[in-house]
Amino acid sequence: MKGRGFAFRLGCALQGLRLAFREESSFRTQCLAALLALGSLPFLRPPLIWAALVVLLVALVLALELVNTALEHTLDGLHPGQARFVQGAKDCAAAAVLLLSGAAVVVYGLMLCAL
Repeated sequence: MKGRGFAFRLGCALQGLRLAFREESSFRTQCLAALLALGSLPFLRPPLIWAALVVLLVALVLALELVNTALEHTLDGLHPGQARFVQGAKDCAAAAVLLLSGAAVVVYGLMLCAL
């Protein structure tokens, strides 16, 4: 990937999005939640700081879900028999997504209360 142009790197990133969307139901669920949250902003018309927080948290949750997917694919490829530490690493990554998703829901709820 080093030395490749922007268009090539962008293509790789888009391929990663397609892969995660196609193979990971949790990523598709997160995308649906993101669409609902972002789609509600024009109707709710929150102050810009709240809209920015929602957009930022949506991006962070989706990015962390992609990191979780990358970790799962890597560990499954390296250790198909699933050593005990592999399951622990995958569980911790999933917990990170859960915590960030929970924080995103709380921020969205606080935004609704502030309106």
